[in-house]
Amino acid sequence: MAYAIMHFWPGGTAEQYDISLRAVHPSDGSLPPGQIFHCAGPVEGGYHIYAVHESKESWENFRDTVVLPYAAENHEGGFQGVPVETDIEVHHLAL
Repeated sequence: MAYAIMHFWPGGTAEQYDISLRAVHPSDGSLPPGQIFHCAGPVEGGYHIYAVHESKESWENFRDTVVLPYAAENHEGGFQGVPVETDIEVHHLAL
C-alpha cells in the first residue's frame, strides 16, 4: 500500500529546500528508491514537502538511512532539525 508523508518546515524557504534536496535525493534528479512522487512549495508560514512511497517500509528505510542522518548534521543553508510530519496510509493514488 502506498504511503504518503507531508513535511512542514516553519519559516522554511525555497533556497533551504534546494540545498536539502541535493543532499537527500539522487544527483541525477531521479527519485530515491521506493519513492514514486515528490513535490514541494511555499505555504503560509513556511515550506511543504509531499512525498509518496511504495510502502510504509520504503518510507521508513529512506527516513532511517537518509533523512535522519541528514537532519543530525548541520547543513549550511539547508533545513535544520526535523519538520512537522504528517503521514497517510494512502487509500487512493492516481498518477
